[in-house]
Amino acid sequence: MGKHVIVGAGQVGGGLAETLAERGHEVTLVTRSGSGPQRPGISPVAADAADATVMRRLAEGADALYNCANPRYHRWPLDWPPIAASLLAAAESSGAVLVTLGNLYGYGPVDGPMTEDLPLAATGTKGRVRARMWEEMRAAHEAGRVRVTEVRGSDYYGPRSSDQSYVGPRLLEPLFAGKPALVLSDPGIPHSWTYLPDVVRALAAAAEEERAWGRPWHVPTAPPVTIREFAETVCEAAGLPAPRLRRLPSWTLKAAGLVSPFLRELGETRYQFDRPYVLDSSASQAVLGFGPTPVEDGVKETVAWWRGR
Repeated sequence: MGKHVIVGAGQVGGGLAETLAERGHEVTLVTRSGSGPQRPGISPVAADAADATVMRRLAEGADALYNCANPRYHRWPLDWPPIAASLLAAAESSGAVLVTLGNLYGYGPVDGPMTEDLPLAATGTKGRVRARMWEEMRAAHEAGRVRVTEVRGSDYYGPRSSDQSYVGPRLLEPLFAGKPALVLSDPGIPHSWTYLPDVVRALAAAAEEERAWGRPWHVPTAPPVTIREFAETVCEAAGLPAPRLRRLPSWTLKAAGLVSPFLRELGETRYQFDRPYVLDSSASQAVLGFGPTPVEDGVKETVAWWRGR
């Protein structure tokens, strides 16, 4: 079994740590506070991931280094560059495979399904930050300095989903309470939703599979469904009345952004909900070795998690 270092213990990093520990690996879990799952095989460490000296030390002897960090949304331009540079340096010095949890922001608005060979043509600040991170990793890989890969998913759902998930607590809580749920746009627009346990499986697989190194991959993700269909699937699985969805007026979001940095930043990526947003993961499934969890099955597990919290 090997040594694996994970930065970030949120909705992905915590689940990845548990999965790797269950497989018998030695896991070092790095967060600012030293938080994370408490179980044998996982060693939580309080550290600043942007401190390259500390990360080099923690990565010594590691087989894989996973970037599952999640800086505050409005601070991406400030916080991401030093974290990314630190982890790249730690991977280079240790020889560990660097596996970064990415997203689809770097592509920017596109027409049609998103594939891994699309250009990173984002014009927004957050998309450019993510694109630059990948370009720097890929350049280091092509120069022979390090082995890297990036795993990109769409909007998450599933057990452990945080309040940042559009179909996490912000949707489930009102549905289970029998209240209308607020949605950002037309609930009839198709959208890809990526199941959190599939994100964990993809990260672990990308670290082990040499064919995955040197390029990005999409998390195996089920065919898109509308948020109305997603909510209906939740209610059917939970035995709840049909969902009531209420569209949030754009002016309301803009007004809320005056006092909330997080909501203010959502304007940059609003396009993801104003048109079909479709992730194509067909290329990655053969390389990573598994297909996506069907939405119906993922929703059943999500409902069970929500009820058992």
